Amino acid sequence: MSDQQILVERNPSPMKLEVLGVYDWPIWRKEASTFPWTYQQQETCYILRGEFTVTPKGGEPQHFKRGDLITFPEGMHCTWTIEKDVEKHYDLG
Repeated sequence: MSDQQILVERNPSPMKLEVLGVYDWPIWRKEASTFPWTYQQQETCYILRGEFTVTPKGGEPQHFKRGDLITFPEGMHCTWTIEKDVEKHYDLG
């Protein structure tokens, strides 16, 4: 089992986002909802708008919002609860 740690950086610098190429990543949008999710591979995402909580299976809920740069580990089972419609850039692998 891989390390199930969610990494988050609040409001990363514009330079870091540029170096990562965040604005070239695809965009994912989802309305307010709750659903289970399993990460088949590592995902890094940058939140453009919205607010949501991700609760890893057997772990503590973590809240995210606009301006967060998040890395979800491969193999993590979790539940997403979107409080405000989400729009994010994402990169897999």
